[in-house]
Amino acid sequence: MDENRTATDDARAPEVRARTLPGQRLANRLVRGLLRTPLVCRVVGRRLITLYVVGRKTGRRYTVPVAYVPDEGALLIGTPFAWARNLRSGEKVDVRLKGLRRSADVEVVTDEPGVVAAYALMASRNHQFAAFNRIGLDAAGQPDPVDLHLAWAAGARAIKLTPRP
Repeated sequence: MDENRTATDDARAPEVRARTLPGQRLANRLVRGLLRTPLVCRVVGRRLITLYVVGRKTGRRYTVPVAYVPDEGALLIGTPFAWARNLRSGEKVDVRLKGLRRSADVEVVTDEPGVVAAYALMASRNHQFAAFNRIGLDAAGQPDPVDLHLAWAAGARAIKLTPRP
């Protein structure tokens, strides 16, 4: 343990707030297949894309289906999971968007105001994203600011992908 940290600090550290579901691997495999299937990908792909991520240390290839929110010509995604640490601003990543595989430029947001703003936008536009990340919504559909802060404190990051033509 770091000499500057105490057991009390660890007890107060936020936990990962997004949930992995039982059978997540099987569900991901199914969704990846649907996102590759002609015509079906147009329906499923209205909210989901596939990211092709390469591990920075291991070189391992990850194929990750993720929800996105369109934002001014870009795709906005958010996650607290470790695979996202392999993405770096200024680099490119391959995505499968509506059945077509293409490259996209990456911008990673990790600062509190940026993540909170991005998560607020994603949660208000996609209520399933809000539920998955345990972000409460008020009667008007606006996300709870405390939940947004807790998501950031638990390691959430926002990624803005700009698909190349």
